[in-house]
Amino acid sequence: MLDIIREYWPLLLVGQYPHGPLGGLAMTLIVAGLGLLLSLPLALMIAIARVSPYRWVARCAAALVHVVRGMPLLMLIFWAYFVVPKVTGHAVSGFTTLVCALVIYESAYLSEVIRSGIEAIPRGQIEASRSLGMGYWRTMFKVVLPQALFNVLPSMTSQFVSTVKETSLGYVISVNELTFAANQVNNLVLTKPLQVFGVLAIIYFIVCFTLSRGVSLLDARVRRTRAMR
Repeated sequence: MLDIIREYWPLLLVGQYPHGPLGGLAMTLIVAGLGLLLSLPLALMIAIARVSPYRWVARCAAALVHVVRGMPLLMLIFWAYFVVPKVTGHAVSGFTTLVCALVIYESAYLSEVIRSGIEAIPRGQIEASRSLGMGYWRTMFKVVLPQALFNVLPSMTSQFVSTVKETSLGYVISVNELTFAANQVNNLVLTKPLQVFGVLAIIYFIVCFTLSRGVSLLDARVRRTRAMR
């Protein structure tokens, strides 16, 4: 296992870069980061729609969330991979397909996290702001959302850990992420699949454990800040 790490660590970390396309762990983190970053505005809009006073808006947003959350991510990836080129008339790269699928998938989950933060804000604050003459949207953006997003920040960050693991499904459409790079190493070594995928499991564990510890520290800091108010 140490021999595999010593010989193939550049391929596992950055793929063939700088002499070829970027891949490996670097690509995994880029895809996960883009998926979470791009899904945040969409999740915010869905969460606001979920708590909208207009019933038909709330129901449409709820239906969207339930449909997406009820589908496996792999199915979304396949739909994006095969349907989008037919709709647009242009070929779509595996990288773009995976990012788009993650944005749709993560927006549904993040919207529920944000919605829970919005609904946790005491009604008294909303009523007080409305009594001061603030309208619905001003109350939402000036009073409710800043507190809600601050309170759910650890939960939103922990979603990044899940997204890192979900990027491994990009292997099925040949996205050069960490799992794909490990399979390339396995094809080169041929006789040591247990060791190769053991290294892969260790890398995923180190990355996800590090991120989880960071989320725990962030959560503790948020709790201390809230206690001081």
